[in-house]
Amino acid sequence: MEKDRPSWEGRHYAFFQNIECEYFPCHQVDNPSRFNCLFCYCPLYALGRKCGGLFTYTERGRKDCTNCVIPHVPENYGRITEKYSEIMEVIRREDGDCRDAPKGKTP
Repeated sequence: MEKDRPSWEGRHYAFFQNIECEYFPCHQVDNPSRFNCLFCYCPLYALGRKCGGLFTYTERGRKDCTNCVIPHVPENYGRITEKYSEIMEVIRREDGDCRDAPKGKTP
């Protein structure tokens, strides 16, 4: 019996590389050919200490993710997208309930 695979596994939308980027790869990795650039700016950053990644805080209080490659490992696509509801909750706390906001306009 074949093991159940996530629906996104092997899909092109779950992996992207920009090898012409001046910063590619932006983290030290053993195999740059498997470096996923899809989440170039990690969506989990907004979760602060709850992101689940390997990070530190600088002396100035900024989050430093230099040693974290979670968003750049192809197998972590699901790990990232599973956290979207938590990210949306952070936005709701910041912006309030925006369902009644005018459509197509930004404040």
